Amino acid sequence: MTRPGRRCLNPESMRKLLILAAALLSAACAEAPQPEINVIPRPLSVEQGDGTFRLGRSCPIGYDDPALQSVAALCAGYLTEEGERKPVVADKPVHKGIDLQLDDTLAGEEYTLSATKKGVSICGGSPRAVLYGVQTLRQLIDGDRVPVVEIRDEPYFGYRGAMFDVARYFYPVEEVKRFIDIMALHKLNTFHWHLTDDQGWRIEIKRYPELTRIGSQRRETLIGHYKTSDEYDGKPHGGYYTQDEIREVVAYAAERCIDIIPEIELPGHSMAALASYPWLGCTKGPYEVRTTWYYSSDVLCAGRETTFEFLENVLTEVLGLFPSKYIHVGGDECPKVRWKACPDCQRRMHREGLADEDALQSYFVCRIEKWLHAHGREMIGWDELLEGGVTPSTIVMSWRGTEGGIEAAKLGNRVIMAPRFYFYLDYYQTSDPEKNGEPLSIGRNVPIRKLYGYDPFDRLDEAQSRNILGVQANLWTEYISTMDHAEYMLLPRLAAMSEVAWATERRDYDDFVHRLGSLRGLYDREGYRYADFVFRGIE
Repeated sequence: MTRPGRRCLNPESMRKLLILAAALLSAACAEAPQPEINVIPRPLSVEQGDGTFRLGRSCPIGYDDPALQSVAALCAGYLTEEGERKPVVADKPVHKGIDLQLDDTLAGEEYTLSATKKGVSICGGSPRAVLYGVQTLRQLIDGDRVPVVEIRDEPYFGYRGAMFDVARYFYPVEEVKRFIDIMALHKLNTFHWHLTDDQGWRIEIKRYPELTRIGSQRRETLIGHYKTSDEYDGKPHGGYYTQDEIREVVAYAAERCIDIIPEIELPGHSMAALASYPWLGCTKGPYEVRTTWYYSSDVLCAGRETTFEFLENVLTEVLGLFPSKYIHVGGDECPKVRWKACPDCQRRMHREGLADEDALQSYFVCRIEKWLHAHGREMIGWDELLEGGVTPSTIVMSWRGTEGGIEAAKLGNRVIMAPRFYFYLDYYQTSDPEKNGEPLSIGRNVPIRKLYGYDPFDRLDEAQSRNILGVQANLWTEYISTMDHAEYMLLPRLAAMSEVAWATERRDYDDFVHRLGSLRGLYDREGYRYADFVFRGIE
């Protein structure tokens, strides 16, 4: 007799229930669908297999060469951040884990990544290349799984840069490191650090303490756009990096295989230096650290030897802090009005047989370049250097457009392309910033599609194209006072720039947008702020 409230299943119902249970069990036991391989920048070749490798909680990481120790440590740190894992690092190959290896048959920045069901092997022609493989691995991880895949990859350009302006607004060391981390994720290899300008001097120079006592501080800052506003915040702003802090950042970048190029602006954009030492200017002051944007008519005096003595002393300390073979000297936006009226500058022009003030600027920067060469370094400057003529060894960074870079490449000079209408990340990201709620910017717009479509070899023949060292994105900070805002302007446009730099010959915008979705998850895990409307297709 059946108890009240309960029903017995008849044989047919029981049979159906067993079939359903078997089906559910079979589905549960089946391997999860294969994850897509979405890597930015786009690798040379990708061959996906069947199955996945499970990282596991301990996730052993091994390496076959002491030079890979720091790369292994970084890999362990990344895996710890991205899941509840406690990787174990060993200075020998491991089984069923992640193996990092050097392979001298590969080029310096070339790597291979092989993921099987038993583990992951990353081989590179250098520690730098192995780290690029690790960055690719970060993008492959789906939960605790890595898809079975074979990847071979190397970059197109040897120079893949990003510039961070800390002169307009000072950013503490930890935020500079965060900028470097973002660069490393996108496989960029050169950090251009803009350390001095009219609005602030940010690097300690022991021989000239007034540069940081006076030059690192401004009494207030303009609020709003410089073309439309005359309102100031009434608050002092300042800060600088001690030499120990500079060394700390240089070491941090080196661990992530990123070289740092310091920029010391000359002869223009020098009001912070002039305010500190008025004898550097043609009129001898008084001067004030600039509180608004744009640039000043007051520049370093080109006529007096004391100016060059000052710069050589400053650069001597800079060279001691930065091992980079390149030093950036600016050279942009230098008004000549003070030089025209300065007896010392005019005497210099007469004595050196210089035709005009453009030639005087060329004399100025070429003299500094000669000094740098004598100390084993090479000089980079903005494209205005072309106006007075450059030496064959000068490296030209083209910012006003592409024309300066094209001209320099045709002259035979080495060139870094950083044209503002493509690679200035302080420009708006949409065509309608007000509608899309973008914060105040200097103007214009560089949507991600436009950046991605940039052709570094436009109007250059094959021989001239070989003079293009690479490309660089620039983040000027006149209207960017916080790291959150800086990240918002960088991301995800820096991903597009990285693909131009790494995979310029194999770009496909629709495919890039598809792959970009997976990078968003990594941004979220790292806590990076980004322009989310890009992921919604808004341009």
